Amino acid sequence: MDVLIHLFVGLHIIGIAALLGGFLTQMKAMGQGTARFVPGMLHGAFTMLATGVILVGLNEADGHHVNTVKIGLKLALLIVILGLVYVKRDDEKVEKGAFGLVGLLTVVNIFIAVLWT
Repeated sequence: MDVLIHLFVGLHIIGIAALLGGFLTQMKAMGQGTARFVPGMLHGAFTMLATGVILVGLNEADGHHVNTVKIGLKLALLIVILGLVYVKRDDEKVEKGAFGLVGLLTVVNIFIAVLWT
């Protein structure tokens, strides 16, 4: 079971890398007002959602304690991120505020995962 959990943790990290990487590649465009949500950001957010749900289930099945408050907060942030990216995925330009919010919430989600023990 541990190997399976570690596999999905790796996939979860790949998802967050796609989301954050897409944001970082568009930062110069954000300064110019031409940033857009690239497809990798949407795929990364969906990957995070799927692997996160699977990880919670695997950890519960393995008898590990799951901090439901932490998971709930991370899920809420991810739903906001997914909503923004999904709704504005076809826009040629995304407002700086919405684009910056996605980046901020992504970084906050990472820090919650790493620092909240």
